[in-house]
Amino acid sequence: MSNQKRRLAFVQLDVFTAVPLEGNQLAVFPDARGLNDAEMQALAREMNLSETTFIIPRDEATERERGVRVRIFTTTEELPFAGHPTLGTALVLRGNSGAPTVNLDLNVGKIPVQFTMRDGLPFGEMTQREPQFGQKHSREDVARAAGISAADIAGDVPIQTVSTGNAFAMVSIKSLAALQKLAPTWSVMNEYLSRTDAKFFYFVSRETMNPAAKLQARMIFYGGEDPATGSAAGPCAAWAVQYGVIRPEEQALIEQGVEMKRKSSIYVTAGKERDQIVNIRVGGNAVEVVRGEIFF
Repeated sequence: MSNQKRRLAFVQLDVFTAVPLEGNQLAVFPDARGLNDAEMQALAREMNLSETTFIIPRDEATERERGVRVRIFTTTEELPFAGHPTLGTALVLRGNSGAPTVNLDLNVGKIPVQFTMRDGLPFGEMTQREPQFGQKHSREDVARAAGISAADIAGDVPIQTVSTGNAFAMVSIKSLAALQKLAPTWSVMNEYLSRTDAKFFYFVSRETMNPAAKLQARMIFYGGEDPATGSAAGPCAAWAVQYGVIRPEEQALIEQGVEMKRKSSIYVTAGKERDQIVNIRVGGNAVEVVRGEIFF
């Protein structure tokens, strides 16, 4: 144990769940002052979760005006925005303060997270950036990329790229059985996606295991399968309201991670003003499961 240069505290949470050992895992470093980009990336690799966040405390006046500076890393890259890291990090920052709002200063700008109590637990709801609707994709092209039949993709709503910080192509799968059977190859999907304005696919079914859920979702990416994708759930809410899958201002439940036994409950809401989709909100719970220190 000699020659250890630094000890850094971290917290690990399960996000978009009120049940420990479900939802999406997140590591949070509450004080990342003094770390450089390479060290943050190396620590994220060491934690080996889909995302790790680094809180960089600043003076109170700056934090009041701009929010608390937070950076988000996967095991391979820094992200401008991600949903479950935003919610989980806001919960860590809120602590036991009872604060109704926590503002994060992310690479996409200031993102507020509002807190209420639900079933005796803090429930956080982030307001995401206004959605940008991108290209529409052909069912045949997407089916080839995802390794499924075009007949498995619903024809009553378009496959369209939507972004509130990360660009996802929304793919409506006709049946729960077809959603559950999905086993795409990332390299094949990525070859198609690299020629489009979308970074990932977000597969959703309107047929769900839980009758209380409006949609069941899956997101397969270079890191495997994601149990909860808050940065896709916001665009999904915008897409769903735009095409009549969800009513404006209806809070709808998206369940994700069911197939990989890490069920996540993501609550989404979006408004509509004239022809514009506005006020995208994504909410859920998070529970702390690990506290520790890392030496390096």
